[in-house]
Amino acid sequence: MRTKFELADAVNLFGAGLATKTRLTPLQLKVLGKIASCRTAALGGHEEACENCGTVCYSYNSCGDRHCPKCQAARQAFWIEDLMQNTLPVKHYHIVFTAPHQLNAICLHNQRLYYDLLFAAVWHTLRTFGYSHFGVETGAVAVLHTWGQNLSLHPHIHCLVPAAGYTLDGRWKTIGHSGQYLYPVHQLSEAFKAKFLDSLKRALRKENELALFDGAVRKLIKPIGWYTANHRWPVPGM
Repeated sequence: MRTKFELADAVNLFGAGLATKTRLTPLQLKVLGKIASCRTAALGGHEEACENCGTVCYSYNSCGDRHCPKCQAARQAFWIEDLMQNTLPVKHYHIVFTAPHQLNAICLHNQRLYYDLLFAAVWHTLRTFGYSHFGVETGAVAVLHTWGQNLSLHPHIHCLVPAAGYTLDGRWKTIGHSGQYLYPVHQLSEAFKAKFLDSLKRALRKENELALFDGAVRKLIKPIGWYTANHRWPVPGM
């Protein structure tokens, strides 16, 4: 079911004005152009024929850009189907790890480094708590979101953590309980905060870039709660 208005309509209406008022990068201009022309005559079309009845229909080509909601919708559906088939038939917990917006300058300076460290800190924290609280090697499906609901830069990682794992001697073990949380919220937050800050400072020092952000980092790491790991409700078994 198509909506009355699409992102392409907004691009066609306001894209030119935005380009004149804002300094857009060549990549941003390229993406806007792809979104505006996606599944239109500008990209040409293709023929599709039914193998059973022989019915022939014609469709416009997609742009294939990862930022395009039309193209991402199909990929998302395939991703969800694959995830459902490969997910363990146990209860899952939804855990969100968030970095404070005051560190966004570092993220914008070196996004690949920042996101790699963010994923590493999340996995290190989950793996450590799996061993320390239940004595198991656990796992997770982790998805990075870089923007918040207001479209501002807001890096955070959503995790689906199964309530099961393997013990050191190879036994399958169910973990968790009937409550809302898999691990203590504040302990998880502090462990994630310490790991991410330490790895971030080490990486910046290695790249000789710590001096660029040292003043900001010193001010940001002292207050409590700058890094949060928000537990949500248990996700029903898939």
